[in-house]
Amino acid sequence: MDINYYGKNNSRNFEPDMKIKYKPFIIGITGGSGAGKTTLIKLLRESFTEDELCVVSQDDYYRPREEQKADKLGIKNFDLPGSIDRKAFKEDIKKLLQGETIERLEYTFNNEKSTPQTLIFKPAPVIIVEGLFVFHLKKIRKQLDLKVFMQAKENLKVIRRITRDQVERNYPLDDVLYRYQNHVLPTYEKYILPYMNEADIIINNNQGMEMGVETMKAIIRDKVRAALEVK
Repeated sequence: MDINYYGKNNSRNFEPDMKIKYKPFIIGITGGSGAGKTTLIKLLRESFTEDELCVVSQDDYYRPREEQKADKLGIKNFDLPGSIDRKAFKEDIKKLLQGETIERLEYTFNNEKSTPQTLIFKPAPVIIVEGLFVFHLKKIRKQLDLKVFMQAKENLKVIRRITRDQVERNYPLDDVLYRYQNHVLPTYEKYILPYMNEADIIINNNQGMEMGVETMKAIIRDKVRAALEVK
């Protein structure tokens, strides 16, 4: 796999200012809910410092609950591209590329048991942008130097979704299952799966993703080293 330091897209609209002597390498990570995006991000974060790697998650750019579209039963659907504040998402990526530090309040999905924290995103040689719609949103997709698609069997994704939504978001089981069947799966088939063929790397997470993790670490190390040489 041949990946140049400046990436495949040299005609970015987001040009860094003089505070950045190199172009950050932007990795987009997507995949269906429960495919393992969060686990992959966690493993990568453990291997790099904030000065080397910055992670921006689409999950922190959801619009307020009252702005979310409701389905025919009146249940809010957070699994649509319109549920994301695309303008803020795009602008924060732009600022990071310009060498600015970003502060944003964590989105807790209305979990009364969770207190939102202030998240700080610092500029870094490698920026990961992850979320369901990072390939679907054209202005985000155009910024990506490397596209990574997380894949897993549907039954495994359901189990992982149940575990996450019950523990992290305090959702009851019947609500989780309803959302998966009526919101999550249709969205995956319409807005996520069609972009799998555009991915540079597909990581299968049915029984583990050790090889995928090591591949990603090697790529990030290479880009960090190249940035240090520019400095």
